[in-house]
Amino acid sequence: MINLLSDPAVAAVVVFVFGAIVGSFLNVCIVRIPNKESLVLPASHCPSCKTPIPFYFNIPVISYLVLGGHCRFCGVVISPRYLVVELLMGALAVALFRHIGFGLSFFVDFIFLAALIVITFIDLDVRIVPDVISLPGVVLGLLFAVVNSRVFTDHPSTLPSPLSSLLGIIIGGGILFLVAWVYQLITGREGMGGGDIKLLAMIGAFLGWPSIPLTLFAASLAGSLVGLLLMLKKGVDGQYALPFAPFLCLGALFDLFFGVQLMALYLPPA
Repeated sequence: MINLLSDPAVAAVVVFVFGAIVGSFLNVCIVRIPNKESLVLPASHCPSCKTPIPFYFNIPVISYLVLGGHCRFCGVVISPRYLVVELLMGALAVALFRHIGFGLSFFVDFIFLAALIVITFIDLDVRIVPDVISLPGVVLGLLFAVVNSRVFTDHPSTLPSPLSSLLGIIIGGGILFLVAWVYQLITGREGMGGGDIKLLAMIGAFLGWPSIPLTLFAASLAGSLVGLLLMLKKGVDGQYALPFAPFLCLGALFDLFFGVQLMALYLPPA
């Protein structure tokens, strides 16, 4: 595989296909995790007629396009989200490979991106951030940081140190917990769910504590802009509850790809 990845064009195709295949599995997670269903059984099937989908009609991206976004057996329209998730995971995999190359950091951040995509679409669908992803994500992020610091000491890495990861968990979760507590104290309403708190702790575990300010800034800015557009276009009031997890995921994505460059602008080396 490493030889294949030495050619940039071939690498982009291989990595995209790998990402799209994982994206197909992420669609299963997005549908089944909120319903607490098995991710393995039953096999992939039409959500309407329940007919099992043969492997040749279950090829990421291609099958959706060939079938025109419809079930081959009952003709029902299949949500375009399936295509979007596969394309998105494939594109992010290519962007990540070009950003940091091939190695432990790639696979760790790939897992992180996959978790962000699942959390984003579940929160958009049912307004929950599943603990089954965020809590193991906190542990995995810290574990990867420890393994990287102990085992892969001679390899360049973008992963945080164990201390930075641990501080990211504490600061990330602590900041949102404090904000939620103060907001509820002042207004008497719950302004932020516990799922968002655990999500930011997971982000801190994977990216380290310096990621927290930029993630929060980018998430708040994006959330404010979307909220303002909704108020102008749909007439919703200021108390309309937007799911915040997708914006946190977007902020984490922004930090992953651009955080180092931004930090260098504001904190140049002495």
